[in-house]
Amino acid sequence: MNNLKLFMTIMSVVAAVSVVGCSTEAVQPEGNGTVVTVTEDAGAEGNGESIMENPAADTDIETDTDENGADVGVVADVSETETASESTEDDVSEQFYISPITDEIFARIEGKSFKADCTLSRDDLRYLHVLHKDLDGNVHEGEMIVNYHIAEDVLDILKQLYEADYPIEKIRLVDEYDADDEASMEDNNSSAFNFRFISHTTKVSKHGLGLAVDINTLYNPYTKVVDGERIVEPITGEPYLDRDADFPYKIDENDLCYKLFMEKGFEWGGAWKDRKDYQHFEIPTAQIAEWYPDN
Repeated sequence: MNNLKLFMTIMSVVAAVSVVGCSTEAVQPEGNGTVVTVTEDAGAEGNGESIMENPAADTDIETDTDENGADVGVVADVSETETASESTEDDVSEQFYISPITDEIFARIEGKSFKADCTLSRDDLRYLHVLHKDLDGNVHEGEMIVNYHIAEDVLDILKQLYEADYPIEKIRLVDEYDADDEASMEDNNSSAFNFRFISHTTKVSKHGLGLAVDINTLYNPYTKVVDGERIVEPITGEPYLDRDADFPYKIDENDLCYKLFMEKGFEWGGAWKDRKDYQHFEIPTAQIAEWYPDN
C-alpha cells in the first residue's frame, strides 16, 4: 500500500511539471506603446487565462511561504520600477520647448505677421511649441510666437494649463489666417505676435512687439463703445459679451488662465474701464518702456 501511495505521488508531480511547462507567449503593445508579454497558462483549467508581464518594469518577483512552508502567494519588489506615468511626463515635457526664429519658421511668417515694415528684430522673437487640450480633452500640438522677454513665462503658463486639463481650442500662428486678426479670432484661435502700429501713430502695438497674448478669442471678445456705437471683435463674439452667462472657454477673475498670467506680471484686458478685451493679456506699459525705450 505504501508503495502504491509513493507511486501515485510521483505521478502527480510529473503531471504538474508537464502542465506548467506547456505555455505560450505572445507580445502585444499596451496603449502607451509599452510592450508587454502575455503568457497563456494551459494549466488554468483550460480557460486560457492571461498573465500580463511588463518587461519594461524592473520588478523582482518571488513567492513567499507561511510558517508551515505553505505557498501564500507572490511578493513583488517594485522599488526600482519605472512607472508608465513617469515616462509619459517626460514625453509631454519634451513637447514644450522654445526655439529661435529659424529660416524655416521665418519663411512661414515673412510678409504676414512679420510685415515688410516690421521694426522689431527677428532676433527678439521666439517660437514656442506646446500641447493643449480642447473642451473634449483631445490633445493637440500648438505653435505661438512671442517676444523673447516673455517666452519662458508663456511656455510655463501653457504647460500648467495643459497639465490642469484647461481647455484651449486652438493655438496656431496667426499666419495660418494670413495674419488676419478677425479671421483668427472668429476661429477661436489663441495667438500672440502680429506686427502692427497703433492706429495713426508710429508706436508699435503690444502684439506687434510680441508682448501680448490672446486666449480663446471667440468666447472672450474685445468691445468698446465709439460715438454711441458698440464695436465687437470678432463680430461673431457678440453673444459672449454677457459675462454673467455660463458658456465654455470663458475667462474671468476666477479662471485659472487669468490667475497664471497675473502671477507672471501680465495685465488683463477684461479689467479695463474704457473698453473690455477679455481674451487679452499684456505686459504693463512701464515694463515695455524699459525694454524698448525708443518705442
